[in-house]
Amino acid sequence: MKKTGAQIVLQSLQIEGVKVVFGYPGGAVINLYDELPNYEVKHYLVRHEQAAVHAADGYARATGEVGVALVTSGPGATNTVTGLATAYMDSIPLVVFTGQVPTGLIGNDAFQEADIVGITRPCTKHNYLVKSVKELPRIIKEAFHIARSGRPGPVLIDLPKDVLVDTTIYEYPETVSLPGYNPTFEGHPGQIRKALKALLKAKRPVFYVGGGAILSDAAEVLTELATRLRIPVTTTLMGLGAFPETHDLSLGMLGMHGTYRANMAVTESDVLFAIGARFDDRVTGRIDEFAPDAKIIHVDVDPTSISKNVKVHIPIVGDVHDVLDKMLVVVNEMSEEFQAFADSHDDWLARIAKWKDMHKLDYIQEEVIKPQYVVETICRLTRDQEPIICTEVGQNQMWAAQFYDYTRPRTWLSSGGLGTMGYGFPAALGAQVAFPDRLVVDIAGDGSIQMNIQELATAVQYQLPVKVIILNNGYLGMVRQWQELFFQKHYSATEMSTAPDFVKLAEAYGAAGLRATHPREVEATLKKAFSIDKPVFVEFVVAGEENVYPMVPAGQPISKMLLV
Repeated sequence: MKKTGAQIVLQSLQIEGVKVVFGYPGGAVINLYDELPNYEVKHYLVRHEQAAVHAADGYARATGEVGVALVTSGPGATNTVTGLATAYMDSIPLVVFTGQVPTGLIGNDAFQEADIVGITRPCTKHNYLVKSVKELPRIIKEAFHIARSGRPGPVLIDLPKDVLVDTTIYEYPETVSLPGYNPTFEGHPGQIRKALKALLKAKRPVFYVGGGAILSDAAEVLTELATRLRIPVTTTLMGLGAFPETHDLSLGMLGMHGTYRANMAVTESDVLFAIGARFDDRVTGRIDEFAPDAKIIHVDVDPTSISKNVKVHIPIVGDVHDVLDKMLVVVNEMSEEFQAFADSHDDWLARIAKWKDMHKLDYIQEEVIKPQYVVETICRLTRDQEPIICTEVGQNQMWAAQFYDYTRPRTWLSSGGLGTMGYGFPAALGAQVAFPDRLVVDIAGDGSIQMNIQELATAVQYQLPVKVIILNNGYLGMVRQWQELFFQKHYSATEMSTAPDFVKLAEAYGAAGLRATHPREVEATLKKAFSIDKPVFVEFVVAGEENVYPMVPAGQPISKMLLV
């Protein structure tokens, strides 16, 4: 039986197990939208195409499944670029469908034409321009395979309007044949044993864990391995939740705004075991002084990430879960040797404990609300509920990373690599769609929340009860902090003196709005917000010139931290 291209797209999504799509219609994809009600794929209408991709991204991070977005041609397509780049930097599996003018008009500067394939080539794992309805099933099959396999990432499929209208006999392929794409999944046994031999000689070992541990669902085996070997664990911003931060071996986050103990432990380590991390500049600081005495072992599914920024002594290419499973098998085989190894760390762990006591994450709560206090209170009130915490980008993001204890993977959603302001709110909507019965919180600043504030309409329309916590300090806080510390308080273009009344704005959209201006109001206001079964904006008027500490100045090693 013949099907139109529009029918093929939707039927293929059903076969791939796609339950929801986030999108915004337009002329180039109107045939697809006409068919949507006939398929078991629920569509969520966002208010901006960027938000569609961020919502799909949040859905993907929270579930581990491929997120899907659908937009029209021209500006609809170009509005997806920031979301694609965000997902690309953080290795999030997405398939984004964009409309395109009919194939016969491509290159003619037709109405709402944009070369989205050319535009997104640098920020997608792969992309396609579909030239015939006959190749549509194969392309969709390949796109989902590429998005979710190896190092995950976003894939874009550009759909000319005539391809959606044309018909062909539909048969969805069962397998994928991509001769040039064969990611290595299984870690090499020889390299694994070599790494464990090096580890056995370590006196000051550290596990340095990134987002790859979460993407491969390796949190459980990582925790078992670290506990068995008594190796302290530090996580990147993207790795938060891969190892319980309440665990005695947790060092917290490392890097520019990492804990003192994490940065010092990495600097003093003699074996640094990197797991699904990429040694980005926010982690390493000055590279020639990063873990200078350490033998570096690196596990990553992406071979191009190994020795890209920091020289690695023992590389292991493979899926993190697979490699750690195999390591655990060897540890069990050599249980006596590794037990002796685990018992030899008392001095190292005691040294780390002293670093923790010397410089804890701290602040002084005064008459004005401190943002750290808000995050700590959220943590205390919600820890048992295991909520999904999303963030925008800036100081709000760093305080959310520092002062909330993440104990499970996929409960922390934040733009790490690209640092996208406006990410958190639509990502929270995507997470709430995935888990309608869980508490989803977006921790935001008064600047970043305004980047995609129109998505309040989406939240209200679909009754998505996301709680948005706005830390309103009246500034673009992180930029202001840099201006204070390094530019003699020259606050150029960072004062947000004109802002909406967030309470009235929420109410205008049909959501709930709350505000607190004094520390004694914080707990009660949060409890009330969490009890309301609808979207809530909660504005906390916080200290205007509060800074995020510790902080490693640009160009300095991570051991050289500003602590106050």
